[in-house]
Amino acid sequence: MTVLLVANDGGHIMQLHTMRPRLGVEDVVWVTPRTPQTESLLAGEVVHWTDPCPPRDLAAVMHNAAGCRVLFEQYAVTLVVSTGAALALAVLPQARMRNIETVYIESATRYDAPSMSGRVLAMMPGVRTFSQSAALHTRRWTYLASPWDLYESIRTETRPISKMVVSLGTQEGFGFRRLVERLVPLVPAGAEVLWQTGSTDVRGLEIDARSSVPSADMASAVREADVVVAHAGTGIALMALENGKFPVLVPRRARHGEHVDDHQLTIASELSLRDLCISRDADSLKLADLQHAAARRVTKSALPSSLDLVPPPRRGSE
Repeated sequence: MTVLLVANDGGHIMQLHTMRPRLGVEDVVWVTPRTPQTESLLAGEVVHWTDPCPPRDLAAVMHNAAGCRVLFEQYAVTLVVSTGAALALAVLPQARMRNIETVYIESATRYDAPSMSGRVLAMMPGVRTFSQSAALHTRRWTYLASPWDLYESIRTETRPISKMVVSLGTQEGFGFRRLVERLVPLVPAGAEVLWQTGSTDVRGLEIDARSSVPSADMASAVREADVVVAHAGTGIALMALENGKFPVLVPRRARHGEHVDDHQLTIASELSLRDLCISRDADSLKLADLQHAAARRVTKSALPSSLDLVPPPRRGSE
């Protein structure tokens, strides 16, 4: 019996990958776009590669729906789980048409209101909808767990900053030059920096920029870094915490054309309140913020609880 794990690349796939050990599933097929991140993250796994599925792109949803139809012919699918976003609309409705158990877990970026994909799927009969924020617990949404509950930070000795990771994410069409311009003069002399800049225009900034970095390489660099500075995306935030780092998170702002909305403010504020990051606007970032982050580390709960997505069958129903 096969379980499909469906997610767009970036933070969506990182959330589902981090959650996977708590789901209690074994025969898994991943469904996601092929990128350096997903190829690295899912190395050795069974994967059905899709085409990109950008937000609010109905043509991409329909195209991927056609390409994913074969999954239900090739595998005996008994459960489909997705953390979004638009790719969920290509796969989950097909599962419900076949009366397959279907679960949509809203992204941790959505604090008190679901995404557009979430709103659509919540209206579909038979789709179980869960949130990762207690503030999003309504008639249609059941609070599951917060990914941030597993971590806590502690203070360590102050140390010099010799290695840094800077990650701006990989979403097309949204640059974050404002952060790079602020950060370049703050980098300590002689420090080694991995600059993952996505689609950001960094011409004239004299940095060794890489548009994308395989997940394994990024995780290794994060583990070795003294400081991680990143846009406030769930993917890089989880990677930093998983590798013991206390990140400096800088939200992209819609008013600067850096994202479609200001949900990254919510992520950064939530983690800051939990003492799991430093949250700063790009224009107010200082060297002291980097030094403070370098003097903390993050630990993770050794035995996280399992997540029950589907209730057991009623006695006598089998």
